[in-house]
Amino acid sequence: MSSPDKQLKTQNYHELKKECIKNGKLFEDPEFPASDESLFYSKAPDLRIEWKRPKELCEDPHLFVDGISSHDLHQGRLGNCWFVAACSCLALKKALWTKVISNWKKQEWDPKRPHRYAGIFHFKFWCLGDWVDVVIDDRLPSVDGNLVYCHSNVKNEFWSALLEKAYAKLAGSYEALDGGNTADAIVDFTGAVTESFELDKGDYRTSLMEQTKLFQELLKVYRAGGLISCYIKPVSSNDMEAVTSYGLVKGHAYSVTAIKKMPVGQRILCFGNSNKLFMIRMRNPWGKREWKGAWSDESEEWNKVSRSEKATLGLTVADDGEFWMTFEDWCLSFTHADVCRILNTSYLSCYKTWKQEEVHGAWSKNTDPLLNRSGGCFNETTFFQNPQYIFEVRKKEDEVLISLQQKDQRIHKKDGKGNNFIIGFEIFKVELNREYRIHMISGQEKTLRSSYINLRAIFLRKVLTHGRYVIIPTTFHPGISSSFILRLFTDESSRFRELLLDKPKVSCWSLLCGYPQRVTQVLVRHVEGVERQGQMQEPNLYIMIKGEKQTIRSLVYKKTSTAKFDIQAIFFRKNISEPICIQVWDSRIICDQFLGQVLLAGSPTDSKEERRLQLHGRDSHGEERMPGHITIKVVSSDDLVEL
Repeated sequence: MSSPDKQLKTQNYHELKKECIKNGKLFEDPEFPASDESLFYSKAPDLRIEWKRPKELCEDPHLFVDGISSHDLHQGRLGNCWFVAACSCLALKKALWTKVISNWKKQEWDPKRPHRYAGIFHFKFWCLGDWVDVVIDDRLPSVDGNLVYCHSNVKNEFWSALLEKAYAKLAGSYEALDGGNTADAIVDFTGAVTESFELDKGDYRTSLMEQTKLFQELLKVYRAGGLISCYIKPVSSNDMEAVTSYGLVKGHAYSVTAIKKMPVGQRILCFGNSNKLFMIRMRNPWGKREWKGAWSDESEEWNKVSRSEKATLGLTVADDGEFWMTFEDWCLSFTHADVCRILNTSYLSCYKTWKQEEVHGAWSKNTDPLLNRSGGCFNETTFFQNPQYIFEVRKKEDEVLISLQQKDQRIHKKDGKGNNFIIGFEIFKVELNREYRIHMISGQEKTLRSSYINLRAIFLRKVLTHGRYVIIPTTFHPGISSSFILRLFTDESSRFRELLLDKPKVSCWSLLCGYPQRVTQVLVRHVEGVERQGQMQEPNLYIMIKGEKQTIRSLVYKKTSTAKFDIQAIFFRKNISEPICIQVWDSRIICDQFLGQVLLAGSPTDSKEERRLQLHGRDSHGEERMPGHITIKVVSSDDLVEL
């Protein structure tokens, strides 16, 4: 069951509208008034702005005229092409825009019941895991009877202008939307997770194989309802909005409106196949200025395409800002692409589904090292004072998607702040039984790290092997306070949760039964040279680590005498004289067979280096045998918060 939407400024749309209709007045929003403070926070526009209601701008206003389309939007006198590009993407997916523009039919002007119009609208945005309902009045900035900012190509259509106003209210002012990231707006519209690609790096421009893999990935995202945008990064401020020789604008956001494998050429008989081009369709939020290269609107290449295919594509020869280009030219022309994935988390679906788990957290300062949660990046000595979260990969391998999103800072622009913090995260493979926070590097293996960058959201996709992992989200610099949402998508439930305790709690029970005196960490790297007694067939190996009345078991590695396990266990030990036992077993259908073991002394010597030890076992006659070797590493400490 979904949680109820939150209300910005505690404004209830239905109650406010009901009150306006009762009093026969049009709504005037006190939280976002028709004044300069809603327009700007630093520099006043060099225009004489008048706030006009739609009825004052045209005779027959509507939210939508002939439906909603990506062609409806045109950027105004505000540097928010990124927002307009996101709106163009949104307009392509009815299931998405009907969530943002909720109950749109009831918000539409009704000429038969003009007394029911109250000059009030509301829109919903996804903000750090919650859908927030934003109420606005219908007074819009205009000059000489024309809208100043985002507007439709039809004078009496107002959905884009009203949506922009609601988004400006969420950000604090219209000026706060001057410069931004298309992917951020798409996430606010959908709750999607964003993956960024740097097309000018890697092999996307030189390798046909990498281009094909990327095309197939984007096609899959597009077909699954995802939204894609791209831009050319300018090399300097002087390069901003410079136009390339092929008509593309640098530093300008474009929305992807279609991806297609397009047949080109004649089929041979009825069973033949035509060649197929990888094609991508783009839209410039300005509604003009298009690509001038191959496959532009009037280029000769379109002569190779049949009339029926042109009709299917909806090809129009007009300077409307929308154009096709080959995927190869797209990779060569653009430097960055943001891919917003709408991940399927439904239980009732015949398509790939993901298990989504999320946590809301915060970086917060405290002088107590055990309470501080703003330690900075891995280079800082305070790194492990950051929030820590644990999850499990329960299959032998699983593709894991991770999204870290910080709180939007734009609302603070009026205070001279408002920039995103540099954020990222580190992931460590830890013991299969870890339940307490990490405090130092010992046996933990740093599996991977995200990039550290001043984006609102960081995304990472990685195939991880079976085991337990700790993810540590951080700001780059220590001592920063901010909230965040951390989302994890896996094939199976991962038991994603925060690690809150530094060590076992002291309780009445622990006073009676004893409290841990030492913590010991065991890493079993691999086993080699193990054979079944008297059999030629190789065993199905697995490991059991026993200590402090706990047993940790690994996955089974089938038909091998040598296996790399990388299995870890940690024991908070009350009885330090009791040895830790590492056993190697052969998994069988009827009864598993014990192959050999290593006993670590009750107080094992620390080994910062890995040790190769002989396994000891007994044959069926009780005779001692040496079935193979095992490589381990042991770290012990009397300080229970050291590991």
